[in-house]
Amino acid sequence: MNLVAVLATGLFAGGVSCAAVQGGLLTGMIARQRTTTPAPPRRIWARVGEDLTPVAGFLIGKLVSHTLLGAALGGLGSAVQLSVAARTWLQIGAGLLIIVFALAQLGVPGFRKIVIEPPASWMRVVRKGARLQTAVAPALLGVLTILLPCGVTLSVEALALASGSPWQGAAIMAVFVLGTGPLFVVLGYVVRVAAGAWRGRLAVATGVLVLGMGLYTLNGGLELAGSPLAAGRLADTFTTGPAPADASAAIVADGVQTVTITARTNAYAPDHVAVKAGLPTTLVVETDGTQGCIRSLVIPRLGIQEILPVTGETRIDLGVLEPGRLDYACGMGMYTGLLTIDR
Repeated sequence: MNLVAVLATGLFAGGVSCAAVQGGLLTGMIARQRTTTPAPPRRIWARVGEDLTPVAGFLIGKLVSHTLLGAALGGLGSAVQLSVAARTWLQIGAGLLIIVFALAQLGVPGFRKIVIEPPASWMRVVRKGARLQTAVAPALLGVLTILLPCGVTLSVEALALASGSPWQGAAIMAVFVLGTGPLFVVLGYVVRVAAGAWRGRLAVATGVLVLGMGLYTLNGGLELAGSPLAAGRLADTFTTGPAPADASAAIVADGVQTVTITARTNAYAPDHVAVKAGLPTTLVVETDGTQGCIRSLVIPRLGIQEILPVTGETRIDLGVLEPGRLDYACGMGMYTGLLTIDR
């Protein structure tokens, strides 16, 4: 789970994709509150703070509801014990969904009319919340935005489900909402009184960024699937192949082969190990303060999934290996490693 990528998705794409519906409701509420309760003359910064108070309430409500949703989705993924194949296809689907949204935002023919909207009945429920003239009205509206998923939000929800953990699912959704905060305030509040000439440029810039993130997410799924189209394998195809294998990480004693690697926060080390075929093999994965996606270790070919401790040692029985290659990766396909099995 790369929370930095999730944060960037929220910061550069989430606010843009949600501003049309959610931003319109929020700015409408702010305008009505100002009309019904006109503020006395004050300093400019006091007025700005007064205007931003309902925005803060809205974002807090949205953060709470989406964090709980992420925990529920992650718990569902944990309860049903997603197989490696299901996790892989969920990852690929999430990447494709982000790419489709990016192409729609860029106005690519065939995609520009793709708009994900909730049923009209859901919109009526949220509008009723927007009419409440109480101190908690913006927060309530923020909670109810769970009924108004945007295109990018749906993709992040798929990632939360794929995480298979309530904590990771909650973290993914919470970080995403926090990322939408700054841009959401700008698009939902400031832009309504600003010139609109720059909006088109912003849409193109964020569309390109979202496209890149979609390709990054899709590549993670392709890595899990062992596809020849994955970036790592394409690089091997068009170069001299993977980096030289490290044979020192594999030790044979009493007819049993032990391979020891370290899972760091941003890489497996060594990430390419030469091992011998025909021997019972144990993979030992060491961690020391390790965080993030890399703690979710997946060996697709063997159907093995392990959650590594933050600090500790995990022993995985690989059985008797046959000549070839055995790929492994973190649960999102972002960090990969390889065992080259020789006779």
